[in-house]
Amino acid sequence: MPTGDAGLARELVRAFSQFGPAFFRWMQACTAGSGMSFPRIRLIGELGKHGPKIMNELSELLGVTPRNITALVDALEGEGLVVRRQHPTDRRATIIELTVAGAETSRRLTADHEQKMIELFGVLSPADQRELLRLIGVIHHELSPDADEGS
Repeated sequence: MPTGDAGLARELVRAFSQFGPAFFRWMQACTAGSGMSFPRIRLIGELGKHGPKIMNELSELLGVTPRNITALVDALEGEGLVVRRQHPTDRRATIIELTVAGAETSRRLTADHEQKMIELFGVLSPADQRELLRLIGVIHHELSPDADEGS
């Protein structure tokens, strides 16, 4: 891993520490009009993008506890957006899938989110967007579990 100017690195730490919460607040504000919480939107978005999942997979993908997934699924099921299905080979596992209404909600919310993100990134010039994409790729690579294998 390359090292750089420690002072500049500290500035980046501060900037990211401020950016993360500000971005999260912005995301919550963007979803406020949907009538759904951000975690619910993330869950139905995951199901809409990748199809039915077992509860443990959803817990890992979303980075929340199994108890939180259960609460989210309970609420979404109560709204008619998801259904629970018994796993065909594992009696202990429950599969969560979108209903027709859930799939439509997922498509609508995904399109809304994408449009808002496009508008946000629109404050950057095309050259800055390309550079940000490149830099995110570099950092994402470092975060990958197999990043050290090639070193």
